[in-house]
Amino acid sequence: MFKLDGFFTSGWDFDNSQQDLKNRYQMVNIGILLSGGGLIYGIIGNYIRDIPGFIPIETALLCINFIMFFALRKYRHFFEFFATAMTVQYTFLFLYLIYTGEPNDLKHLWIFTYPVILLYFQKAIHAVYWLAFILLMIIAAPLQNFVEIKYSMYQVTYISFVLVIISIIIYFYQRKIDEARSIILEQQNMLRNFNLELEKQVKDKTTELVKLNESLELKVEQKVEELRKKDQILEAQSKQAVMGEMISMIAHQWRQPLSTITLQIANLQFKQLLGKERSCEEIDAALSNISDTIVYLSDTIDDFKTYFHPDKEMHNIEIHELLHRTLNFALSRVRDTKIKISINKNGDIHVKTYVNELIQVVLNILNNAIDAHNEKRCKEPMISLSVKVVEDSVFIYIEDNAGGIESENMPRLFEPYFSTKGKNGTGLGLYMSQMIIQKQFGGEIDVESSNGKSLFVIKIPKNIG
Repeated sequence: MFKLDGFFTSGWDFDNSQQDLKNRYQMVNIGILLSGGGLIYGIIGNYIRDIPGFIPIETALLCINFIMFFALRKYRHFFEFFATAMTVQYTFLFLYLIYTGEPNDLKHLWIFTYPVILLYFQKAIHAVYWLAFILLMIIAAPLQNFVEIKYSMYQVTYISFVLVIISIIIYFYQRKIDEARSIILEQQNMLRNFNLELEKQVKDKTTELVKLNESLELKVEQKVEELRKKDQILEAQSKQAVMGEMISMIAHQWRQPLSTITLQIANLQFKQLLGKERSCEEIDAALSNISDTIVYLSDTIDDFKTYFHPDKEMHNIEIHELLHRTLNFALSRVRDTKIKISINKNGDIHVKTYVNELIQVVLNILNNAIDAHNEKRCKEPMISLSVKVVEDSVFIYIEDNAGGIESENMPRLFEPYFSTKGKNGTGLGLYMSQMIIQKQFGGEIDVESSNGKSLFVIKIPKNIG
């Protein structure tokens, strides 16, 4: 693609410190093109007017311009030589116009472009020498006797005077341009230095931010690891607490059957001590009773073993069956109390879920309700369990009338180690229940308390996975 700026600089590149040289290149190229155009115009005009004397000189100068135009694009280090050659060419041309031309032709007006040519073709000190030389040659024209001059002394003096004035004006104008260019270059340098400093500051800040980000990431990883270990500790403590509660339940569950076995054996031993005869039917009945009781104890062990088995597989189960299985674990705690626990069923609801984990959550809430009743001793104590399907979710409702939950305790209800049971509570049951429902089921536990009643709502997907 044609580039005008590159064309007038002969295709060479210049940095900011070479603006003066760049301008001189441009003026030399412009001078070559303009003088070439003027020479072609002169050759055609002289040919038409039948003035053949100028044609050879103009043709020679045109050839020199043609050679210099292409030489400037190939030999950059010869620029000063080409500039001097152009200066010599124009000096010779202007003097030729004075010495051989006539005032009526007005060709001497071209001399007034000489200051511009000098300022861009030559350095300032050299331009003065060339200007002094051409002024001397112009003024000396009428005084010499070798060539007949058509210009009078007054005319050459007037031309010289105007040439000096134009040279002074152009010189000071050029000085103003150079000063403006210097100011612009200085501002550009300041702006470049400012940009470099700004880039350095941005780079430093970026480096600081990267280091800070790396430090924060490390701290976050450390905090995450700490929280993970804390959750593991809480989970272990929760399991220990649940295991303690389960052992207590087993003790309650076994106390009466063991008492029955002991009573049967003691009865047989007491009759033996009294010397009474024991019939085979009586012995068989006692042994059968003892055997049934032992089977019941074995079934109880199986139930608790299933509860503690670390099974993370999902199973299909009818939700009310799961609630009955949960209730069996807590029956021993309410057998000697007036607490009435009911499971309201309106129809079968089958779910695919983590059975043991859900039992643990329901049992935690159920045990809290039993503890609240044992503490408050309210009239007609009851605990109600019900289930409702809402779209693809299952809502398990656990409601009690044990006096409700204090409003100041509601925000902290699911915090770890927060308990209203004093030394009898670990503060981990509800916390771990919420964690299990959120992390393993993708659900949540909500709680409401009003009019002396508490309502826990366990929201889980109907089918996990």
